[in-house]
Order: sequence, then structure tokens, then C-alpha cells
Amino acid sequence: MNSLPHSARALPAAPGRRRRLVLGHRASRGVYAAVWSLPLALWQTLFFVLPLGFLLVLTFWVVQNYRLQPDFSLVNWIDVLGGASFWKTYFRTVALALGSALVATVIAFPCAYALAFTVSPAVRRLGVLLLVTPFFTSYLVRVYSWMSILSDHGALNAVLKSLGVGAISVLNSAAGTLVGYLTLCLPLAILIQLMSLANVDRSLIEAAHNLRCPRWRTVFSVIIPSARVGIVVAAVFTFILSFGDFVSPTYLGGGNPPTLSILITDFTKSGQQWPRAAVVAITMIVTLLAAVSLALGFAYRGRGVR
Repeated sequence: MNSLPHSARALPAAPGRRRRLVLGHRASRGVYAAVWSLPLALWQTLFFVLPLGFLLVLTFWVVQNYRLQPDFSLVNWIDVLGGASFWKTYFRTVALALGSALVATVIAFPCAYALAFTVSPAVRRLGVLLLVTPFFTSYLVRVYSWMSILSDHGALNAVLKSLGVGAISVLNSAAGTLVGYLTLCLPLAILIQLMSLANVDRSLIEAAHNLRCPRWRTVFSVIIPSARVGIVVAAVFTFILSFGDFVSPTYLGGGNPPTLSILITDFTKSGQQWPRAAVVAITMIVTLLAAVSLALGFAYRGRGVR
């Protein structure tokens, strides 16, 4: 009775089957992505979200007779944020971290540029090895080494005196803290910038040279804009590590005037004021989140999501 061929009768069902295949493929891709991203989600939850939540709850607790008592009081926030000394410490810490990020970026760029563009691959590998080597030793050990160099009777002043220059006092000052920050962050900043510069499109540089663009202008008009993300990320890492560092302000900066990390230690030592230390810690985390958001927004401005 039906004169249509079998292949023609099967045609109307093809689009529906194709849609089911597409939906099934998308569902399998979603499950695949969820499984692979599960470790990151678990790690973020266990080691960041839950501790951060407890830290926030702790800010509302009170201390009575040197013992923590669960409560919901704003007294810790009022006492800490209402004090002028806290804000002096806060802006001092921000200024030191910003100074460290700026100095590290300026010093790191020519080093990363030389490794990326002017040396042979063998020398580049040696340079990377030398940049990684300091991380084989403890940061505290490196800071102790700087103490022997920067002290009033240390190697730095011995060299200055032999050159006829008067002695200078670097230890227990902001300059000493900055030296410690750079000891911690500079190799990392160079490595991050190097990875970014190594991925700059060489054809753009050759085009600039063919157009007789001066070398310095090629650097500022082609290379730096192309490597902007890496340069900003290196500065962000430097700011983050410097902002929360405790070792350098204590041993090279003398601890007085304090930074926020020293302030946290002082709170925990004085009457077990863990809630007030938690307020300082939450303030630091919020500051870092705001700074990183602004920096990454600048880095990826006009580039879209990649």
C-alpha cells in the first residue's frame, strides 16, 4: 500500500536522532569536564572556602579570661578598624608591597628580556636553572644571610668604607624589608616575565624592524604590550607575597613600625586575641582580592577571554 521507499520513510526521524546525539555528546562533555575539575573544586573547598568561612566566624567571637567564647559581637571589628594605628600599619604594608612589586618589575624586565631575546638556548636554560636554584634553600636562611651583609658591621658597610663612602644603615629599616621582599619575589617575577616574553610573536618584532622602528620603540610599542599579561601577573605575585610576608619585616625591617603580618602575631600573643587577628587577616584577604581583580582587569583589557 505504501509506495515510498524505505530510505525516504526514515528521513523524518534523522533530525531528532541527530539532536539526541548532540545532546548526549554535550552531556558527556559536561560530565567529563566536571570529573576533571572536581579535584580543584575539592581543593578550593577544603583549603580555602572552609578555612575562610571559619576565619570570618571567628571575627565575631570574644575572648574571656584568655579563652575563646563563641558569640556574635562586632566589638573586634570596631576595635581594630576604629584605631588609627591599624590604618597606619595598613597603608604602610600596602606601600611596601607596591614598592616591592614596582622595583621587582623594573629589575626583572631587562633580565627576562635578555634571556628571551639576546642569549643562546643553552645560556637561557642555565639562566632558568640559576633562577630556580634559590628556591632550593629556605627563605629564612636567605634572610639570615642578608642580615650578616646589611648589618652595621656587615659586608656592605665594609665595602663602602673601603671605597671611602660612609657607612649606611639598611638593617632594621624599610630598605631592609624591601631587600627581603626582592629576595623572595625577584626570581619568580623574572621567570613569569620570561615565559610571557618567550611567547611574543616574533613576526611582529621583525615587522617593526622592517619598518625601521628603533629598538627602544619596538620594546615599548610591540614587546611590552604583547607581554602585558605576564608582566602584570608577575607584579601581582610579587605584591601578594610581599603583602603577607612576615619574615622580612621582622628580621630585616626590625618589626618596628610593624606590618599587618606582624600585627597579627602581636594580637595572638597579647591575650590570645585570635578574633582581632582574624579581622586583620580578613582585611588582608579582601585587599588582595580587590588588588588582583583590578590588576587582572587591566592585564586582559581589550583581549577578551582566552
